[in-house]
Amino acid sequence: MSGLHFAAVNAEGIVADLDLLPAAYRVLLKMRAHSEAGGRIVVDQGTIAEWLSLSRTAVNAALRELDLAQLVMKKRPGVYQLNPMLAAYTSPEDAVAAVRQMPANQRLNSPGFADRFRLAVEEYEDQLAEKRRRKDRQKRLEVFRAVS
Repeated sequence: MSGLHFAAVNAEGIVADLDLLPAAYRVLLKMRAHSEAGGRIVVDQGTIAEWLSLSRTAVNAALRELDLAQLVMKKRPGVYQLNPMLAAYTSPEDAVAAVRQMPANQRLNSPGFADRFRLAVEEYEDQLAEKRRRKDRQKRLEVFRAVS
């Protein structure tokens, strides 16, 4: 990341308010350190796991949480994009331009940003619970069919 010195905001305080998983903070910081100007990073989960001595499962959960928080977005397998307000840039003008191009609701300093993250986590957990209920119902039906 040599030559990258400018960030759009001092976002650490905002990110700290999200109360992320400890692994998510570590993944975010490591990804920031290895990202290109503008926040693009090409890296696979296995490499992140090796960098941080974490399991791939922990990295996957951390990336999911960072995505729910709109801090790191997966573009395609192995390609991620940091929120422009967290990315480093080669000039202050580049940093300001990137933030101006962002949708207002993705800006870390937008009203309710942390609340939207918490709501996204709740919705995700509800989806997981519903999947578990459907899976359990399916298993019960299979057992019932096997018995009858």
